[in-house]
Amino acid sequence: MKKICYAVTLLSFCLYSLMAVAKGEKVFDFTESSEASKWMVVNDGVMGGISRSRMIIDDGVAHFLGYLSLENNGGFASVRRLIPDMSDSRSDTVTLRVKGDGRPYQLRIRTDRAWDGVSYRALFDTNDGEWLDITLKASDFSPVFRGRPVRNVPELRFQDTKQLGFLLADKRTGEFHLEVSQLSFR
Repeated sequence: MKKICYAVTLLSFCLYSLMAVAKGEKVFDFTESSEASKWMVVNDGVMGGISRSRMIIDDGVAHFLGYLSLENNGGFASVRRLIPDMSDSRSDTVTLRVKGDGRPYQLRIRTDRAWDGVSYRALFDTNDGEWLDITLKASDFSPVFRGRPVRNVPELRFQDTKQLGFLLADKRTGEFHLEVSQLSFR
């Protein structure tokens, strides 16, 4: 029975993905474990911190997990990935289906391929152990540089997206775990 349910779920996702492509949507496929290798870890170690994080893919779900530490001026853990060209996208929202641990997370978007620079962040809350559907518009994102607000930058247009990622920086030491079963630009 479990194999049948998995096959139906996989078929449904494939059909949804084909329809999304026809509409110009960008959908991230978490059914392939190779997706995990496309995510780069960027933690507070760049500033001397000791937080740890990773992205794993298991049974069609992406898991952003690790340990957040405030030691050595630390306090953030993140993963990000380059994304395919969005210039032809007509998307006006990003939709997520997430299950968290009750901590607040950030979805971050970058409009260049640089390692450091301005990013656009949208905050979202999670309920411990509960799946939530989240829809974000471009206006829900604010420009930041190393966590501080930035002025005089263009408004975010999803068509300009080059990178996206998740970040945790809630100033609470401890284990964290965010599950993502859907991530798409619509």
